[in-house]
Amino acid sequence: MKLTFGDLSKILRRGFRLKCPRCNEGALFQTTFTMFKHCSTCNLKFERESGYFIGAMYLNYGATVLIAFPGYFLLQTFTAIPFLVNLGTWTLFSAIFPVIFYRYSKSLWLNFDYIFSS
Repeated sequence: MKLTFGDLSKILRRGFRLKCPRCNEGALFQTTFTMFKHCSTCNLKFERESGYFIGAMYLNYGATVLIAFPGYFLLQTFTAIPFLVNLGTWTLFSAIFPVIFYRYSKSLWLNFDYIFSS
């Protein structure tokens, strides 16, 4: 299946709103780190099988690296920030960002999978 701009737009909108990929109504998370098993509106099962969200971990890792790696080198090149401060800043970022992005990575993964498998 070819990914169109409309599909990508839909994935990103629903993913960042933390909504069900099928109906765009039901919430994905009941608490900060706990997902519902099914959509409360359309009954779509969120976790298909054990290990289903390993792709979300890759997505989370990739987003962290895509921000931290160039960020480090941009600051190192264009500012006078000392090496250890720059390194410490991006190390702290790399520890905190994945926790903040956790819900969004799972939601985006679920939305990508829904678009490609439906």
